[in-house]
Amino acid sequence: SSSSSSSQFAMTSKLPACLIAGGETTVTLNHSCQGKGGRNQELALQAAVDLYEQQQPSSTQITLASIGTDGTDGPTDAAGAIVDGCTIHNEESYQQAQTALQTHNAYPYLKQHSALIQTGPTGTNVADLCVILIHPKEKSNS
Repeated sequence: SSSSSSSQFAMTSKLPACLIAGGETTVTLNHSCQGKGGRNQELALQAAVDLYEQQQPSSTQITLASIGTDGTDGPTDAAGAIVDGCTIHNEESYQQAQTALQTHNAYPYLKQHSALIQTGPTGTNVADLCVILIHPKEKSNS
């Protein structure tokens, strides 16, 4: 997954770093799927799940944003989403995210966590854009 690769990149590269990718992912739906979301929202939510599962090193922060450049992701008013290692903050949130992925219902989860990117129609379409920022975490004063 992209966040696993990002973590490996973070451990072997000078930080801060920015990875930029373009293209379009594929989401395979079954006929009974009634979820709300889009491929960029699913990619971002999967990255949030991956970041939670690997409990990234405390010295790094990974942020991923994935958007449709036309301002639309699936049949929603969102262009995509932005997540980081704090998007999923506990086991209950993790289980909800897993369910959202399994049911292709990323939009409500990401909306609840203020992670949607909403731009409105942009009037252009050059595929999807994924930006991953990897940087040292700021030291706390505690």
